[in-house]
Amino acid sequence: MDFQTFLQQLVNGASLGSMYALIAIGYTMVYGVLRLINFAHGDLMMVGAFMTLIISELGLPFEASVLIAIIITALVGILTDKIAYKPLRDAPKISLLITAIGISFFLENLFTVVFGGIPRAFKAPEYLTKIFHLGEVYLPISVIIIPTVTLLVLAIVLWILYKTKYGMAIRALAFDINTVRLMGINADRIIMIVFIIGSSLAAIGGIFYAISYPSIDPLMGIIVGLKAFAAAVLGGIGSVGGAVIGGFILGFTEIFVVASFPELGGYKDAFAFFFLILVLLFKPTGIMGQDLERGRF
Repeated sequence: MDFQTFLQQLVNGASLGSMYALIAIGYTMVYGVLRLINFAHGDLMMVGAFMTLIISELGLPFEASVLIAIIITALVGILTDKIAYKPLRDAPKISLLITAIGISFFLENLFTVVFGGIPRAFKAPEYLTKIFHLGEVYLPISVIIIPTVTLLVLAIVLWILYKTKYGMAIRALAFDINTVRLMGINADRIIMIVFIIGSSLAAIGGIFYAISYPSIDPLMGIIVGLKAFAAAVLGGIGSVGGAVIGGFILGFTEIFVVASFPELGGYKDAFAFFFLILVLLFKPTGIMGQDLERGRF
């Protein structure tokens, strides 16, 4: 691999890793608070991408469509918690896990029935699809915007967690939900805030993914969601910073494996999960993992 190719793959890896990181943050926040692996989270990115496309096709500006799509996705996340997860707060964790899988299937099939299962072209504004040239390296404007937004989102989430009262409540809730309730804090409201943040980030990740790979379908969130979950586990599930690091590592790994061994391109998903297994063999809690009985995030 020559230097130009290396730079090109570095750019591609940063873009892909950023999208995984955005979705992984939502995974790790929900798990940190509820100990719930929300397998419907990957489908929320699909909801965000589809809502952006449908609303923009109604004639609204793309920017307004994105904002409305994020709000709708956040509402879907809230409804998912209220309808499916809240009644099972005190149920065995396996019940929540099975429910999350059921919600995932429901969203996928609902969108398949309503919008059809055929992939649809995602139309983004021209300013988001421009390509610059840095020597022989292709530099789409999206690969600058996506990592920048990811790092900005990370800073905002960490600020919320460590500099606001709601963040303090989220961290307290993650440590002991029953004690928080005894102190008079509305635990359900704090959980709702967590779902709003996580669902909004999933929507943003889905929109960026649709811009980078402009073809969407109701099943697009399955493998991307699993990879984002793998990124959260790789970085240390329960750690927001770890989720971002895991996302970037997974993105770079996937891109460089395909670039180095083109004949193995069909196995790129397998390599991502193999790398996860390899890391967990030596550090079961993930790169930035911690004892979840002592701290979160």
